Amino acid sequence: MTLDDGTLPPGIPQGYPYRRDDETTPRELKELRSSGAAVVVLDVRTQPEWDICRIDGARLLPLQELDRRVDELKAELDDDLSRRIVVNCHHGRRSLTATYMLRAAGFTNVTSLAGGIHLWSLDVDPKVPTY
Repeated sequence: MTLDDGTLPPGIPQGYPYRRDDETTPRELKELRSSGAAVVVLDVRTQPEWDICRIDGARLLPLQELDRRVDELKAELDDDLSRRIVVNCHHGRRSLTATYMLRAAGFTNVTSLAGGIHLWSLDVDPKVPTY
């Protein structure tokens, strides 16, 4: 889905299947973090992927463990299910799945990082390696 005027948000490459209601762009996440907003960056990649690169301040919770550890995440957030969460993975598919899983578990302010850590690296922080 594009913006109301039919364009994609800044930093989103042509052809990317952007989902406005479900995704936060890398530039939006950067702006949120720069503003001091209380945002949790939840990385749902595997440990070996995490070892290659990560977004500073992110928290690792692999997608394959999310179902059984969702209560742990709730406790870490003091059961504040409205806390802003941006989920990331490599390119954005797993993080969309995690976004929907978290919403189903009661979280109300969760989105996926559009393009994942790969687009974050290309558009926001080139010091984060791509793979």
